[in-house]
Amino acid sequence: MALDDLASIRPPTAAARDLQQRAHRAIPGGAHTYAKGDDQFPRNAPPLLVRGEGARVWDSDGNEFVEYGGGLRAIVLGHGHPHVVEAVQKAIVDGTNFARPSVLEVEAAEDLLAFLDRPDWMVKFTKNGSDANSSALRLARAATGRELVAVCRDQPFFSVEDWFIGTTPMDAGIPAAVRDLTVAFPYDDLDALRVLLADRTVAAVVMEAAKYDDPSPGWFEGVRRLCDETGTVFVLDEMITGVRWPGRTAMGHYGIQPDLATYGKALGNGFSVSAVTGRRELMELGGLHHDRPRVFLASYTHGAESTGLAACRAVTAVGMETDIGAGIAARGEALEARLNAVSRACGVDEHFFAWGPGQVLVFVTRDADGAPSQVLRALAMQELVAGGVLGTSLVMSLAHGESEFDQTVAAWERAAAVYARALEDGTAGLLRGHPTSPVWRRYN
Repeated sequence: MALDDLASIRPPTAAARDLQQRAHRAIPGGAHTYAKGDDQFPRNAPPLLVRGEGARVWDSDGNEFVEYGGGLRAIVLGHGHPHVVEAVQKAIVDGTNFARPSVLEVEAAEDLLAFLDRPDWMVKFTKNGSDANSSALRLARAATGRELVAVCRDQPFFSVEDWFIGTTPMDAGIPAAVRDLTVAFPYDDLDALRVLLADRTVAAVVMEAAKYDDPSPGWFEGVRRLCDETGTVFVLDEMITGVRWPGRTAMGHYGIQPDLATYGKALGNGFSVSAVTGRRELMELGGLHHDRPRVFLASYTHGAESTGLAACRAVTAVGMETDIGAGIAARGEALEARLNAVSRACGVDEHFFAWGPGQVLVFVTRDADGAPSQVLRALAMQELVAGGVLGTSLVMSLAHGESEFDQTVAAWERAAAVYARALEDGTAGLLRGHPTSPVWRRYN
């Protein structure tokens, strides 16, 4: 799309709205993922998309957008990446699911362990990150004989299962007995974690390596030491950091030594494949070669379905040849500088700005008093959509290049100018539709 065509993006047509209503009649919330719901986007956002290519997507009206945060951060190489497509097409022709393990399962497992640089570990594939994390916790509880799970309270999501959702405002339908088995600790606070683990009743510490800012020096080493001292299993959730972080993984980037680590999202570049990996002596409890009580580690009809495994092999092959995360980080840092220069020129740089590591770049919207604002977030997104830029973040893939960034900067300039007006006079007459809303809320 040429920059001169930015004004061509119009609100969804009646036909698109009809598709939207059909979605809500058939699907609770109109989407199968809360983060893709209508309450997360401005009213002029495309209700439904029909295809993607590289860093761009098209809606049912034929409008073209630069897309950020594709597949909830799963798209790391770009839509329709040729290596991934070729691998998946070949796998489909050879069959997708069998009565016995396939050679592809062995090859994908070996490839992933080589990519992680953990040749002595083991891996079990699942179809989503929730299953991988829940499998890791089941394993930790069996290994330790304990029931409590400690999760990092400053990180937003670990699983759709009751053990985690019970810690959120959306805990309706989850028994109190289940909610009471999960406790929380703050990120980057060794003293708090030390107190939590002191009574030796916690089976596992579950955390992401980082959300945006790096922790204090010694944090990861301290977590490892505390887990060793108390016999607690250290589970590292790499759903976001895996593949997307420089150095292939957070384990590699920060030198973390967990007992178990889980992967998904970018692992298949949008195809459904996740994995729980870890030390052999733990993982083998879910196997056949031990004399302890058997652990139902993970067993899914589609756990080793071939398209996901083929996609995983393709992604890890690319990742062995090039540092995917470093490439994305460099792109993100360059875009961050350009966008924030525009915000400064418009006088809104303390209220509307790009922020975070380049590999997971986001944008921040604050009101005149400096408080986070969902109303201004909706307004900014509305103007970005009008400029052909779609996304609740600025998280990108290797497919994003100069043409996408030029269009994003132009749309950002438009949004920043409107934002400046809103800070002076309010959003009345500027915002068309509703504010966006946090996913984690008790009532609609």
